[in-house]
Amino acid sequence: MASANRKNAIFRIAALLEALIILLMAIIFVGFIFIRGRKDAVTAAEQDPEVRTRTVIEKEETYYSLDGKKILMHDSTLGEVFVPVYSDVPVSDVDADKIVTRNGYAFYMDGDTVKSKTGIDISEHQGEIDWGKVKGAGIDFAMIRAGYRTYGGGVVTIDENLSDNIRSANAAGIDTGVYFFSQATTTDEAIEEADAVLDAISGCNVTYPVVYDWELIFDDSARTDDVSVETLADCCIAFCERVKSAGYTPMIYQNKTTAMHKLDLPRLKDYGFWLAEYGDKPTYYYRYDIWQYSSDGTVPGIEGRVDLNICFRDYGSAVPTVSTDEPA
Repeated sequence: MASANRKNAIFRIAALLEALIILLMAIIFVGFIFIRGRKDAVTAAEQDPEVRTRTVIEKEETYYSLDGKKILMHDSTLGEVFVPVYSDVPVSDVDADKIVTRNGYAFYMDGDTVKSKTGIDISEHQGEIDWGKVKGAGIDFAMIRAGYRTYGGGVVTIDENLSDNIRSANAAGIDTGVYFFSQATTTDEAIEEADAVLDAISGCNVTYPVVYDWELIFDDSARTDDVSVETLADCCIAFCERVKSAGYTPMIYQNKTTAMHKLDLPRLKDYGFWLAEYGDKPTYYYRYDIWQYSSDGTVPGIEGRVDLNICFRDYGSAVPTVSTDEPA
């Protein structure tokens, strides 16, 4: 009886050891597959320039340092108001006295030398455009609307003639950038908008910025009516970082009033800025790269009114980051 018990104990020990060995081998195999998979994923991300990353938006309670200066503005209700100056946001280096207007166009002058680029921004509302005539009128660049999200239902739509406008403008010798009219209320929606734009301009030669144009709707109720300052900044960052990861230059478009009161400028200071402020001279205090100074310009080759812009940088000299070949 004792001998039989010893044999049973030996068999149980052997079975237990066999089970432990099998479990150990399974753990080693699973670990090898996991490590191999992570290595392959990293390698693919490093080798594929088309991989789009999702930025991690870090947040912490921040109190911006002020240098004691103030910006005076006009409010329709309060009259003259002031806004403290952020000492950690770059100040504009544009000398407004060097901006002159000739034949309806604004130019930035250094003595007798023009130091700016003349541009327009258009959408499908302008209809068919004779880009040869536009170039002949002295236009250097065009910001073309890539699409929009509806402010009611939140539907993302790409302009039908986007690719044709980009290619026709390029063929006429006009550099191009694009903008998207956003009504995003979350970072996921902002990323969705960025991806829609990146897909739409794939294969096009876009050297000017890809712009996030988030706007308030004043004459109707909109899905963005209750978007907070923090959420708006998050959406700007999500869109711009998505664009940057695809190799384009990101930029934010905004009018002066909304920029001063709604944009969290210290969080967005690293992105290019396209200022909308209509008038003879810009008065915006902080840095901007493009100034939209009129919404009722006239340009040969375009029917009706068109927005006019001046750019203080030459984005057209940038090396294209996407193929300019015609699609097969």
